[in-house]
Amino acid sequence: MKPIQMAELNPEHFLWEVKDRIAVVRLNRPERKNPLTFESYAELGRAFRDLAHADDVDAVVLASNGGNFCSGGDVHEIIGPLVGMDMPELLAFTRMTGELVSAMLHCNKPIIAAVEGICVGAGAIMAMASDIRLASPSAKAAFLFTRVGLAGCDMGACAILPRIIGQGRAAELLYSGRMLRAEEGAQWGFWNSLHDDAETAAMDLARQIAAGPTWAHGITKTQLYQEWNMGLDQAIESEAQAQAICMKTRDFERAYHAFVKKQTPVFEGN
Repeated sequence: MKPIQMAELNPEHFLWEVKDRIAVVRLNRPERKNPLTFESYAELGRAFRDLAHADDVDAVVLASNGGNFCSGGDVHEIIGPLVGMDMPELLAFTRMTGELVSAMLHCNKPIIAAVEGICVGAGAIMAMASDIRLASPSAKAAFLFTRVGLAGCDMGACAILPRIIGQGRAAELLYSGRMLRAEEGAQWGFWNSLHDDAETAAMDLARQIAAGPTWAHGITKTQLYQEWNMGLDQAIESEAQAQAICMKTRDFERAYHAFVKKQTPVFEGN
């Protein structure tokens, strides 16, 4: 099967473009601080599944729009209708939202979240599910599920968030639903770093990643998440096999010849 080009996608609920082999994706309802709807959940999940096979993309920046990242599920278009649904319909919805996180984790391209302003509910989950999170000083993250009478265990939060910031801190945020402001989030390790212009910083980092051995980067991302379910001996063996595979790539050979000649290697992703 021929890998897709991002140009073949025609999303209705988010904006995207490809620059320097970097896909930039952003929700497109800035007047409402970019809430999610039933349709945008599903469409984003499909997009990240497709991105895994896009031969014109080496990294992804999940960006803000209009000064905000995402205000979570739309109160009128999602929360209101959910109140009237029966259990099979509700389970279909929650599985669909989880599919977005699964698609992000299984997308073999590094995903960098560039967060400005509001990043709450499912928006905080999308930032959490990204590989790297850069934020502006205006960033405000919150896992608001308890505020609407739900559990904090939404879309993988109880599995992923403690791995990023630790069990106690994750528990506090998931029980309280309180706002995590930018500086505190950086101190806790939720944000990798703060920048006056988070998107520019994210694009710079994405270009750096895209200039590296991109096929090997895909292996790194796969191992990062597969090893959650492994014991240490399994992880060491899995990484031994993964690294041996990478040693058969042309990029490994290119790097060797470049280092011998005291040159900077030029990677081609194969």
